[in-house]
Amino acid sequence: MAVLVCLSLAGAAHAQAVRRVGPAEAPIAAAVEVPAGTRTVYVSGNTPDVVDASAPAGGVARYGDTAAQTRSELAKIEKQLAALGMGLGDVVMMRVFLVAPPGAQRMDFAGMMSAYREKFGTAAQPNKPARATMQVAGLVDPGWLVEIEVTAARK
Repeated sequence: MAVLVCLSLAGAAHAQAVRRVGPAEAPIAAAVEVPAGTRTVYVSGNTPDVVDASAPAGGVARYGDTAAQTRSELAKIEKQLAALGMGLGDVVMMRVFLVAPPGAQRMDFAGMMSAYREKFGTAAQPNKPARATMQVAGLVDPGWLVEIEVTAARK
C-alpha cells in the first residue's frame, strides 16, 4: 500500500504544466504545449453585448467599435471560464474573427489588440495564448465586428 501511495505522489510531482513558447516581448505565444491528462475546455464563439440599446439594430453603434466589442467578449469569456474554475490565464488557443468597420477595407487589428493587451501579457495575467486572427466578410449580426473563441487548459 505504501508503495502505491509513493508512486502516486511521484507521478503528481512529475505532472507537466502547460508550456508556452515564444519571445517575451511578443503579444502571443508562438506555441503552447498541453501535456496529456490536462483538463481542456472549448469555449464557443462569443459575440459582443449591446452597448447602446437605442442605436438601430444591425448597426455597429449598437455594439461599439472593435476595441469595445473585444473588451465585451473577453469579459464574457472570463465569466464563462470562471464558472468552470478557470481564468484567462488558462487560455491556450484563441481564434479571433474580425470584420472591417463600415467604410473601411481592412479589419481594425489595432483596436482588437488594444483590448487584448489589457487582459493578456500583463503583470496581473502574464500568460499569452497561441492565436489566429483573421478578417472575415461578415458575422451573423451586421453590427458585430468581432467574434472570439478560445480553448483553455489547466493541469
